[in-house]
Amino acid sequence: MSVLDSKIPAGPIERKWTDYKNKIRLVNPANKRKIDVIVVGTGLAGGSAAATLAELGYNVKAFCFQDSPRRAHSIAAQGGINAAKNYPGDGDSVFRLFYDTIKGGDYRAREANVYRLAEVSANIIDQCVAQGVPFAREYGGLLDNRSFGGAQVSRTFYAKGQTGQQLLLGAYSAMSRQIGKGKIKMYTRYEMQDLVLVDGKARGIIARNLVTGKLERFSAHAVVVGSGGYGNVFFLSTNAMGSNVTAAWRIHKKGAFFANPCYTQIHPTCIPVTGDHQSKLTLMSESLRNDGRIWVPKKMEDAIAIREGRLKPTDIAEADRDYYLERRYPAFGNLVPRDVASRAAKERCDAGFGVNATGEAVYLDFSSAIERYGKEQAMIHHMTDATPEQIYKLGRDLVEAKYGNLFQMYYKITDEDPYVTPMKIYPAVHYTMGGVWVDYNLMTTIKGCYCIGEANFSDHGANRLGASALMQGLADGYFVLPYTIADYLADDIKTGAISTALPEFDEAEKSVRDFSERLMNIKGTKPVDYFHKRLGKAMWNYAGMGRTEEGLKKAITEIQQIRQDFYNDVKIPGTIEELNPELDKALRLSDFLELGELMAMDALNRSESCGGHFREESQTEKGEALRDDDRFAYVAAWEYKGEPSQAVLHKEELKFEVVKLAQRNYE
Repeated sequence: MSVLDSKIPAGPIERKWTDYKNKIRLVNPANKRKIDVIVVGTGLAGGSAAATLAELGYNVKAFCFQDSPRRAHSIAAQGGINAAKNYPGDGDSVFRLFYDTIKGGDYRAREANVYRLAEVSANIIDQCVAQGVPFAREYGGLLDNRSFGGAQVSRTFYAKGQTGQQLLLGAYSAMSRQIGKGKIKMYTRYEMQDLVLVDGKARGIIARNLVTGKLERFSAHAVVVGSGGYGNVFFLSTNAMGSNVTAAWRIHKKGAFFANPCYTQIHPTCIPVTGDHQSKLTLMSESLRNDGRIWVPKKMEDAIAIREGRLKPTDIAEADRDYYLERRYPAFGNLVPRDVASRAAKERCDAGFGVNATGEAVYLDFSSAIERYGKEQAMIHHMTDATPEQIYKLGRDLVEAKYGNLFQMYYKITDEDPYVTPMKIYPAVHYTMGGVWVDYNLMTTIKGCYCIGEANFSDHGANRLGASALMQGLADGYFVLPYTIADYLADDIKTGAISTALPEFDEAEKSVRDFSERLMNIKGTKPVDYFHKRLGKAMWNYAGMGRTEEGLKKAITEIQQIRQDFYNDVKIPGTIEELNPELDKALRLSDFLELGELMAMDALNRSESCGGHFREESQTEKGEALRDDDRFAYVAAWEYKGEPSQAVLHKEELKFEVVKLAQRNYE
């Protein structure tokens, strides 16, 4: 029998969440003032949770390693946020959003959690509009929608190409109100180093002041971790360079199971790698696939000539262009899910049709959209004899209005004008669907320790649909956790303040200090980034877009060697109790080095292909992911036992009562 209890309520799926809320215990306003909650991370999930819990009356201690909650990586989200509002009247519904998410995740997510996500999605838009988030609007003033991958309806609300920034500012404004009232105590430039357990319950954290280097103790009746994903295990990713797995991994080492670590998302539209000098990659929003068409040359000689600089993409005739997504997936075209689009790009480039110097890029072309919009605008303005130049100008202006900041960003990075020359794009690590295992209440396997947003595994299965990350983060923080945490905290109304003088805090602080001293005393010859780059190459080569049994076994062996070399030869200048970014990086990398091995183990164990996890031994005749539902329709939750190689696998069987299991088809 599984030790995992997902606590999914009984009853019809459309009634589960409502009935559950009607029956759980509550904490009255006077008692909320007696209860402290720690929130680690202040992105969309953590920020919205902190603001909402404080608004309800709890005393919140919020932590971020940045100098302001506004700098959380959520700010980098570009394209939009999904919600089942059906404003365009194109057939959307809560059920269709639920179904698209289950299917997009390749049938590897819990039905109950995903339905709840779809159900509360509409509330998020109302909440954010009330906060003043400037969503795009149609000519008549109504909120506008656009399309994203994996859906045949337009359900994505957006604020130009900076939706994450605007949503984060909304959450930050709500936080700021509570900070001003004293209900949130904000700790910026602090990083969680350990979870403190008292009688088996999460009762506080040890955090490092990144400015002074000092370790400090903080207590609470519950701890909420909303620290984001672990994509930087690959070194090169679209994540902010500071993004890390440390908070999530430290609670894992204290008893929280880590679920589906091999489920990582490779985003199909990123600016390609140009060399070893790079420290991060840049995302180009999926929203660009609304109007951009993806292609490579049909002829090998044309691809070679482009790579050698003898041809420009604009020299390639329309008949000689292979719009391969439109060719392979006519029903969805360029808006197939991310894992499908990424593998298709890799297939074309592996076949020799890549279009940059490294052979690892395809084109994202807006010439058709500019012409189409230009003709439409000419009709609107009664320009019956519009010249090609006028049509181009009208079309370009409209494209600029929709995507201008993204085009500007691309131009600044590449020095190429995407209005004139097609963008070059290639898949890159972007998001992680795996994460800390949580039940229906968003509680981990540690009592009183919750995990929300990208840091948990909850809602996306093996592949996240575009514009659903913001949806999940805000759903967890605004509309799910504030209900479910009350049911747990109802037992703590008479507990009183948790003392930080308890021996459990002494032990946790000593453990953190001893580990930091161990790293500082290595006094080797190689900087932290040397080992991080080695780890990233091993992960990308063997556990990236294509995975094999042989490659994953190599990855495990290489990562073990890299970890050994790290602990023998890393060089960290400075001292512990001072501003020391190299020590910050070393502490984070120590966790990545363990996580990377567990990811490879998880990928090796899951010999099927599903979503973003593509085992080359398990594919259809057309090169699509081939699932094995008889053997792998479960959540893989790993228990820490001292070394990644000793981790114990626990299985949560996935039950599909509403959606029928089927091979995904986007043709």
